[in-house]
Amino acid sequence: MKLRTGYENRKARVEMLPLIDVVFLLLVFFIYAMLSMVVHRGLNVDLPTAGLAQLDTRQFLNITIGADNHIQFDGTETTLEALIPQVTDRLTAMGAETPLYIEGDITADLGIAITILDRLQAAGVEKVSFACKQNSQP
Repeated sequence: MKLRTGYENRKARVEMLPLIDVVFLLLVFFIYAMLSMVVHRGLNVDLPTAGLAQLDTRQFLNITIGADNHIQFDGTETTLEALIPQVTDRLTAMGAETPLYIEGDITADLGIAITILDRLQAAGVEKVSFACKQNSQP
């Protein structure tokens, strides 16, 4: 005797709940991957540490002073004389509120950093920060 339950007449369907879970996980993965990407333009330098250092994820300009006192501006090697016009041109193109960081190797001379800072101030650049690593000790 064959019983008919009605189950035979059901059509196949796509379940939405597992699909939503997969899409949500992909979304979380790509957001996390995007936020963890950091653009580093400059030399690989050993930065000094500071207890109150904060992470800034905005678009920024970068002046790097290497251990041998060579200067790079956004990854391009430059001289001290050519640096200031390059910085002012880029700041006017990107906006005056664009952060400008000086990354100096811990063994680099302090005098070149002060000279760059003095010339930037003379050129009218007022907001300059020094990049450093966050100190893990309180």
